[in-house]
Amino acid sequence: MKYSLNAQAGDLAQLVGLTHKHFIFILQPGGDFQSHRGVIKHDDLIGRPWGSQVFSHTGAPFFLLQPSLSDVLNELPRNTQILYPKDIGYILIQMGISEGQKVLEAGTGSGSMTIAMATAVGPLGQVISYEKTPDTQNLARKNLERVGLASRVEFKLRDIQEGFDETDADAFFLDVQNPYDYISQVRAALKPGGFFGTLIPTFNQVEKALYALKKHAFAFVEVCELMLRYYKTNPARLRPTDRMVAHTGYLVFGRKIEPGDDPRGEALAQEIVGIEEEY
Repeated sequence: MKYSLNAQAGDLAQLVGLTHKHFIFILQPGGDFQSHRGVIKHDDLIGRPWGSQVFSHTGAPFFLLQPSLSDVLNELPRNTQILYPKDIGYILIQMGISEGQKVLEAGTGSGSMTIAMATAVGPLGQVISYEKTPDTQNLARKNLERVGLASRVEFKLRDIQEGFDETDADAFFLDVQNPYDYISQVRAALKPGGFFGTLIPTFNQVEKALYALKKHAFAFVEVCELMLRYYKTNPARLRPTDRMVAHTGYLVFGRKIEPGDDPRGEALAQEIVGIEEEY
């Protein structure tokens, strides 16, 4: 997803109409956008400034915009539960995912996290995504192609119980039902100091994950949850909307360390790997 002043062929575009109805597609010379509100030729959009108003052949108004990553993720075709943008943004920052990195993922799902990571690593980076269900992987691949990011992702079809091919990943996001069963395999795939993250739905699973991370020498372990509340944008009556995006899961993070055998480092290793006690 590149950014420019004017819409160009190959760009991902968004048309937003009345009642905020929006449509996302790739601009192609000779192509047509068709909806119940009429037809707009792609050639009439290419070259126009982003943010300008356009009209269908029936006169229906739209704004021509570049979609945000949140827009793209919310509109993905899906056959599994997706991660929410509120969680994805924090995951990317907390795991230090950035330009040029090699990032692993297990549990591709519909590809929402895959798209976010592929955006973050840029054209010089690589995302390697493991999935065991062919139909799920095929949908994710199509979603990556739809937004023009498939070239940054290598898809692998495999039961992750067998482990991973890589041993030098900068970060690893694990999105499976029982992540605590695969911490050993994840550790082997990460470079020393590499980041680990997962999203877990229940408390008892978090407990199992914490013990597994301690067993396999992951340090700086954190558990959190994020809640997002929107406000109505009437300046005279500013108040929260009636609904909010509350609990979607518990985020668990850690880093792979090598404690070593030097007794001088024993206290530090115990401190950062040990599970925090409540007094």
